[in-house]
Amino acid sequence: MAGGTLLVSGADFGWRRGRLALARSLTASARSLTFTVPGWPGNDAGQHVDIRLTAPDGYQAVRSYSLAASGQDDRIEIAVERLPDGEVSPFLVDELDLGDVAELRGPLGRWFVWRPDQDRPVQLIAGGSGVVPLVAMIRAHADARSTAPMQLLYSLRSLDDALYRDELISETAPTVTTWHYTRTAPSGWPNRPGRLTVDDLRVKAMPPERKPLTYICGPTGFVEAAARMLTSLGHAPDDIRTERFGGS
Repeated sequence: MAGGTLLVSGADFGWRRGRLALARSLTASARSLTFTVPGWPGNDAGQHVDIRLTAPDGYQAVRSYSLAASGQDDRIEIAVERLPDGEVSPFLVDELDLGDVAELRGPLGRWFVWRPDQDRPVQLIAGGSGVVPLVAMIRAHADARSTAPMQLLYSLRSLDDALYRDELISETAPTVTTWHYTRTAPSGWPNRPGRLTVDDLRVKAMPPERKPLTYICGPTGFVEAAARMLTSLGHAPDDIRTERFGGS
């Protein structure tokens, strides 16, 4: 939002003041933002939040961002990837400074969530920045010391595009991540880059016999294709939960 700033009107029910307490780069075009939000009621892993920007001329833009962590304290974390033609993401990635105040509304969403009392195997499938709510699930799973099997299949252009890369590749990571590259693979990678296929899912995802609860998040086309391929492999549609954004 060129020339814009974050203003807090407090006029709309559900909007809260959040102050940026921590910011760190995740990739060359993505940033993690942690806000302190007094009165925040807590959130489940997988939920999201609305952020509203108000320009000096009164123009407003609202965008939704997945929460990268869950819990009951007054801090929330989101991850934002800069979109070339975006109104909001360039401001959040490049201009928002520590101490700035934002308008936030949430937590939102009750279907695409994972809770520690769930004991079924969990397959997470992410496309690009769709990994953010799945990172929240991985963190919640670890914090709860859950014994439910959980694994992540992360499809992305290249390793340099991986959000929360260090956390996911750590030898102490509690959840195994399987990587799938669509544009550029690391040197020595055994497979050629390309779109995720049904054969990839057959090999890299939990089989339907284990009856996993599957969460898929990413661009619309990616999510719809992955869900369609999973059902063709025998996964029950009711066991597949999806969250999508943007175009195909």
